[in-house]
Amino acid sequence: MKTREKRIVEPPFHVVKRAAMPVWQSMLIRVAAVVIALLFCSILAIFLIDADPIEFITTLFEGAFGSSRRLWKFAKDASVLLCIALAITPAFRMRFWNIGAEGQTLVGALASVAVAIYLGGKVPEWLLLIIMFLAAVIMGAIWGGLPAFFKAKWQTNETLFTLMMNYVASGLVAYFLLLWTPSGSSVLGRLDNGHLPVIGHEYLLLIIVVLVMTVIAYVYLQHTKQGYEISVVGESENTARYIGISVNKVIVRTMIISGAICGIAGFLIVSALDHSITETTVGGMGFTAIMVSWLAKFNPLVMIGTSSFITFLQQGSAQITTNFNIDSAFPDMVVGIVLFFIIGCEFFIGYSLKFRKKDNKKKAVDAPKAEETTDKEEKAQ
Repeated sequence: MKTREKRIVEPPFHVVKRAAMPVWQSMLIRVAAVVIALLFCSILAIFLIDADPIEFITTLFEGAFGSSRRLWKFAKDASVLLCIALAITPAFRMRFWNIGAEGQTLVGALASVAVAIYLGGKVPEWLLLIIMFLAAVIMGAIWGGLPAFFKAKWQTNETLFTLMMNYVASGLVAYFLLLWTPSGSSVLGRLDNGHLPVIGHEYLLLIIVVLVMTVIAYVYLQHTKQGYEISVVGESENTARYIGISVNKVIVRTMIISGAICGIAGFLIVSALDHSITETTVGGMGFTAIMVSWLAKFNPLVMIGTSSFITFLQQGSAQITTNFNIDSAFPDMVVGIVLFFIIGCEFFIGYSLKFRKKDNKKKAVDAPKAEETTDKEEKAQ
């Protein structure tokens, strides 16, 4: 009776974790990924929008840097995105997955608008701005602190909790817009009070404030005791408890800080930019900020570059949409493709593929046969 021979089939390659790669080499891989992604998008544009690849790339850069007005808008959008990214970074370094930056920023903006409506014209402008700032910070801190308190007390899922708080914030804005607009239009209009002073350019003060906040965030995370505690809790809660760190205290404190910075972002949006509020005031930046923070490896200084890069992609692809008169979803596609290439390159920075040699594969297959033959010879003897 014939017996079936067992055949061991091994994969042609296996994944191996790399040793620490030099910074210049990892940066070179990231730059190459971006270049390849843009080339791929330009080739794709030939078939989708019948655009010349060179014209595609040129339009992409013109959308962000083509004029002084576009350049200022680029700096403004990148600054707001950076501010929100700074807010979620402490929580993410702690491995607390704060998905609620959208809502935390929105309630901060709502608090600022409420103060401007009820106190505008009744107190001096400088005092009104201070009260707006404090109200935004307090509301943002409350919105960030609630999920942290429930996490520390009852181990609730912070991802779902913070995500659901976004919808609650949006509902609150919708309610107050109906309250403040008796006509039922839900369009508040431009506020007459609560405007930050203009220094040089209308966006300059906003940009300076966010850059100062970036330096403060870097120092806080890298060179303070609390920043060290955040890193230790993120690495291992058991290790943090072993060395005497109160994990629950760190979680609540960090999320209060995270929410407070989101509140500052909401205050800046209202007082320096929109001077009003809608349900879409934040415009999805709370979610985009997660990618900004992750690409920078949670380093506030590096986030200046990542926020600028994503803003460049958004504005440039939006200009392509305008110039070629195509669907408004095209910018999202371009950003998605580029981010896909960047995320993919991160895999090759951290890991490598080891291909198996044919001889090794043959030996691995023949080894069981050799053992089987030896067993038969021993039995025969």
